[in-house]
Amino acid sequence: MEIHWFESLDSTQTYLIEALKSGTLRAPVCIGTDMQTMGRGSRGNGWIGERGNLFISFAIERSMLPNDLKLESSSIYLAFLMKEFLRAHGSNVWLKWPNDFYIGDKKIGGVITNLIRDTLICGIGINLITAPENFEKIDIKISPHDITEGYCTLFKNLPLWKQIFSKYEIEFENSRVFFSHNNNEKVALKNAVLLQDGSLECDGQRIFSLR
Repeated sequence: MEIHWFESLDSTQTYLIEALKSGTLRAPVCIGTDMQTMGRGSRGNGWIGERGNLFISFAIERSMLPNDLKLESSSIYLAFLMKEFLRAHGSNVWLKWPNDFYIGDKKIGGVITNLIRDTLICGIGINLITAPENFEKIDIKISPHDITEGYCTLFKNLPLWKQIFSKYEIEFENSRVFFSHNNNEKVALKNAVLLQDGSLECDGQRIFSLR
């Protein structure tokens, strides 16, 4: 996967989407920046961070993904790949449903996904050196460049969804003390049932993981 790195961008996600639409870039491709000033977070929130934290967005064709991976599962799938990469480098990071990176009980980053025709756009932000109040930073020393290059190499040989889900199914138990959101409403995960596509069944409602 091609990697393009910038000193500063408003948003890696916005830059990438505009470049894809104009034909300047084509998937598979990754955009990274040392500093992001108007990043996109989940539920319309911003994700703005200091220089040295991780800000990347990448685009892949759906045909590159495993055959057993449904679109609804892609957010968890891509986040779990990153979590596994960081764990392999000594971090205690874990994945709170559906796609937030945590150290202990504090969030250190997250993933958002968008679909443009048959191209999946994924943005990842992680606090590596600084964190806002009530957030945390990662527990290992690793550079944004090393994470990006290492993560992008994973796409040469992607595991099946069922391989990822079998591991995530166990890790999901850590999420039960937390809440998630559905249509801007808080939903307790205590009694949620994790379904095979990564969605949840909560109080008779089905909540999907794709953001």
